[in-house]
Amino acid sequence: MTRQETAPGDRRVLVIAHTGREDARAVATQFCRGLLRAGIDLRLLAEESAELDLPADGAATGPGSRVEVVTPRADAAAGCEVVLVIGGDGTILRAAELARECGTPLLGVNLGHVGFLAEAESDDAEITIDAIVHRRYTAEERLTLDVRVLRDAGPGDAEAGRGDGEGGGKVLVCRTWALNEASVEKAARERMIEVVVEVDGRPLSRWGCDGVVCATPTGSTAYNFSAGGPVVWPGVEALLMVPISAHALFARPMVVAPTSVLAVEVLARTGSEGVLWCDGRRTVDLPPGARIEVRRGRTPVKLVRLHQAPFTDRLVAKFGLPVTGWRGAAERRRRERDAREGPSDA
Repeated sequence: MTRQETAPGDRRVLVIAHTGREDARAVATQFCRGLLRAGIDLRLLAEESAELDLPADGAATGPGSRVEVVTPRADAAAGCEVVLVIGGDGTILRAAELARECGTPLLGVNLGHVGFLAEAESDDAEITIDAIVHRRYTAEERLTLDVRVLRDAGPGDAEAGRGDGEGGGKVLVCRTWALNEASVEKAARERMIEVVVEVDGRPLSRWGCDGVVCATPTGSTAYNFSAGGPVVWPGVEALLMVPISAHALFARPMVVAPTSVLAVEVLARTGSEGVLWCDGRRTVDLPPGARIEVRRGRTPVKLVRLHQAPFTDRLVAKFGLPVTGWRGAAERRRRERDAREGPSDA
């Protein structure tokens, strides 16, 4: 975890908001106005800027203006000290696509239900703006996934020299990435997908299933959690693999080393087709025989932290876990009292 630093006078924040609801637009406008009053320039996405009620004198666009309007692209956050994301986890995942390559940290303001990736709530506007203005925050790196999709080579592929080389008669279809998870799922609702899963180049098991989730510790509280996978603390460096509704004797969630390579092959002879979902946003159709390789990403995503609360407290708060009856604080106070006054006779 590192403390975020920016050059004096170089104050610009990229604001990404979920503007589909009136209350969300109101919160985003409140944050934008607060940052402008504090002397911090804004960068907004073109489609979203039109939805926000900003003062007329801040509506000028282009470099050097108080409000710069840009198109969504991989370098949209370049030159910004932070990306302020106003919405739910889906909006934060969308913002990660625009901030990862630049290394700009994401500060999420929750407008969703659980909002596990968010650091602040919508009613914390003044506190959050003050933290940005006075740079009272840290940025921690979160492990990501690099994903390759390969398919069986056809007659024309060898002649064209498009064979992958490493894939054993496979052709590279695409490369993508994920912050939460990469999930291989069945394409047809009425039938399972047949897969063989592999860890570090060795086959592990064959599953008839609804899908397989490959997740990061950050994503362990998302799809992985719903599929029955373990909750992994963000500081743990590991990769997770969880089958979804597998018809198999051995179909348990697994946690492997961050250096491991996970692979899922869609069996060609069964004729089953699949779909790859990355963070629920990017999809790739998987023909029979497709191979999906997942490994630790080369580029992490940075998340802003305003508080140094333990991850345990975040779990309790986000999931509303029952902790009534916990005696930790009471026992600690008793020990402190006994140290001052001596043990009680009771």
